[in-house]
Amino acid sequence: MGHRFLLLSEQEPRRLGRRRDDGHVALAERLRKLRLHGGAKQYYHDEVGTNSRLDSLQAAVLLAKLPHLASWSAKRREHATYYSAGLADLPAVRAPVVDPANEHIFHQYTLRVERRDELQAHLKRQGIGSAIYYPVPLHLQACFGHLGYQPGQLPESEQACREVLSLPVYPELTRAQLDCVMETIRGFYR
Repeated sequence: MGHRFLLLSEQEPRRLGRRRDDGHVALAERLRKLRLHGGAKQYYHDEVGTNSRLDSLQAAVLLAKLPHLASWSAKRREHATYYSAGLADLPAVRAPVVDPANEHIFHQYTLRVERRDELQAHLKRQGIGSAIYYPVPLHLQACFGHLGYQPGQLPESEQACREVLSLPVYPELTRAQLDCVMETIRGFYR
């Protein structure tokens, strides 16, 4: 399904005789980037944008799902607790830390791991999805280049971006599926 844009030219002859030109194509591309957090590639931001994809249909779907949110969040927390306990003895894997005074939603269950890219490839070969949500720290994104940060100035952020890997945590996962994910990770680090 393609995107449709209404593009108007400031020049009278163009409104009457031409549908698009390079300027309009560039504007369409810029609007597409701005709608997706300011980047053409996911998690790489050329400029500061927004995440504006909520239309009336999406709002209706979310409204229908809202009564399930508490139970789905509880299931995600249960999965996260199970993952954390099951991976606790692997020195190459650090589970997320949750302050006891807080309750985490676990929209993602993100580990910090050694040899992250190799582990992700290993999981993929076994048919297990995983994701790297933030491969570039904010201070090194093009949209914040004007702030003048250089690589090495925020080493903890940069290190985290090299180590983070998110595992499946959606509520419908079974114990057997969680065990399979953990056994695959254990097999990688043996």
